[in-house]
Amino acid sequence: QVHLAESGGGSVQAGGSLKLSCVASGPNLCTMAWYRQAPGQERALVSSLAPDGTTNYADPVKGRFTISRDNSKNTLYLQMNGLKIEDTGVYYCAACQNFARTPMTWNYWGQGTQVTVSS
Repeated sequence: QVHLAESGGGSVQAGGSLKLSCVASGPNLCTMAWYRQAPGQERALVSSLAPDGTTNYADPVKGRFTISRDNSKNTLYLQMNGLKIEDTGVYYCAACQNFARTPMTWNYWGQGTQVTVSS
């Protein structure tokens, strides 16, 4: 089906920037999203992007992060600017919402890429 592979994580100082990439194994028509999991916390939605261009951002990242995709490259991006210590965590790419049960979930997940922000 769909294989997702994240890259672009690393260690940066507060106020710095990173750009994450998520390469899919092939074209897809699914909504895609970025989630993150801070140490000791549950995975939380960061941003999502539907095929029609509709975007959604979690309140803590609004104005700082931008989600985009390049369909010709089967790649989803997350540009992260003005990084804060609380942005630290493992960032995961997800694709294809599953509405068969409540709560909604995702059919495909990547393995994650670590983002560490320090002072």
